[in-house]
Amino acid sequence: MKPPRLSGPALVAARVAAESPGSDAALRKILRGSMGIDRLGTLPASFRAPLAMEMRPVQAREPRGRASARLPLPAPGAWPRTSASFTQAYRDGKLTPRAVAERVIDALDSLATRKPTMNVLAAKDAAATLRDAEAATARWAKGAPLGALDGVPFLVKDEFDVEGLPTRLGSRIEPETPAARDSAVVARLRRAGAVFAGKTVLTEWGMSPIGANTHFEMPHNAHDPTRAPGGSSTGSGVGVALGLAPIAAGGDGGGSIRIPASLNGVFGIKPTFGRVSRAGDIFAGSVAHAGPLAASTLDLVAFLDAVASEHDPDDSITQWAPPPPEGGFGALLGAGVKGLKIGVDDTAWRDASPEVARACEDALKALEKEGAEIIRIEMPLARHASAIGYLTIAPESVAANREAWLHRRAEISDDVRLTYAFVAGLPTVDQIDAQRLRAGLRREVAETLRRVDVIAMPTTAITAPRYNEEDARGCFSDPEAIDGLCRFNFLGNLTGLPAATAPVGTDSASLPIGLQILGDAWDEATVLAVLAHLERIGAAKVRRPKSAIDVLG
Repeated sequence: MKPPRLSGPALVAARVAAESPGSDAALRKILRGSMGIDRLGTLPASFRAPLAMEMRPVQAREPRGRASARLPLPAPGAWPRTSASFTQAYRDGKLTPRAVAERVIDALDSLATRKPTMNVLAAKDAAATLRDAEAATARWAKGAPLGALDGVPFLVKDEFDVEGLPTRLGSRIEPETPAARDSAVVARLRRAGAVFAGKTVLTEWGMSPIGANTHFEMPHNAHDPTRAPGGSSTGSGVGVALGLAPIAAGGDGGGSIRIPASLNGVFGIKPTFGRVSRAGDIFAGSVAHAGPLAASTLDLVAFLDAVASEHDPDDSITQWAPPPPEGGFGALLGAGVKGLKIGVDDTAWRDASPEVARACEDALKALEKEGAEIIRIEMPLARHASAIGYLTIAPESVAANREAWLHRRAEISDDVRLTYAFVAGLPTVDQIDAQRLRAGLRREVAETLRRVDVIAMPTTAITAPRYNEEDARGCFSDPEAIDGLCRFNFLGNLTGLPAATAPVGTDSASLPIGLQILGDAWDEATVLAVLAHLERIGAAKVRRPKSAIDVLG
């Protein structure tokens, strides 16, 4: 049984108990059971493997080299406004990047005035935005754009350095010192001509998948202001869904790209660990990935082509990455899915709500009609990925923020303090054993991917949980919602494999549902090909929120 949702005095009492010797043991016992940590100790010895000495993703096989069926690219409709929509407007002379940048600045400011607030900004630099836009306008006027992203606005999660702005990670403890230079992701997007629109809000130190953070004005779900927007890349997901930009940089340590993308009904991908440079990305550790949230599969491709096409001497793990496929990350967008083997673990899918499972099953049936082959698989250790994930990301976060936890605890939100207190008291043997299970999980998934091309599962087990104005004003802890959002996401982070989400339907409350596709190491191209075909046949589609803003209209 999950602990109840806690807020107000009840949350404070739980936090005090967790931080107090004696009472902490009883609370820890409850949380260990509810998070599935106790079950890890009962798993057979064969599930474990020697501790990994590095986190290089395990490649199951050589790429199968799928031939292109020369299918047309997914055709954009009136909504959403993709990168191609922006560049077409510039090409036709209907708008300039400067004019669009001015509209985006005004729209971002207006979101913060809505009731309830839909603010997505953590920081902005209007002068820099207009400077980027002026340069793009001049290139378009000369008929010499840099490429698919020239003049296209982008948002960036406030974990990435942007020159001249502080990087606060959703915390009020982080220094306000302006960054001396752009992070690798931001620098490469700007080099491609994209226009920086602003830094987006995230949950405190990225620790909540729900999307709440009392330190900042946080947005509500793009489709329903009474529901959560997801996290931790909260502002990035909402900003793309509302139409402020077709691409946004996000970070993903346990679903933090895929969860807000799914809950707000857009696309997102966590590339292979080491594919995208984390230089200037303040989050580090063994599960944190940088990647995009976007309006379409083609936008995901454009982002990756811009930022992930070369090694970075400032981030050693990028040396693991092989070159992108010939033709870029979209090389297989025209391949279709005929003959593609899609692995499905029926037992795991039972953890999803009936509406989520049904929408994802319908999407798979549509792919099956297009020639894909559904292969039944069993990954017994993968069912424990979320518990292993909790024992990985949370201790890494506590260690990263050790000084704040020891000396400035009163400035940390009660929900994060509760999590940190729980984790800080866990036996070391539990954390080390979780890493042995993680090594076994990497082996299990690699063995599975030797006989299938991709693995499909829901992105989240539930749709967006409730999140009202009272929730936005105060801290709360909701273990059941957290588990429902993280259930299928840690698998990609613990293995470092590429995992993407596509919006494939809605529940009875019209809340978006995402289907997740996980592929072999360095095989983003196949994952993206599946997303593109879902778009091509209409099985995946971004719906326009009622509160969307059309900056091209």
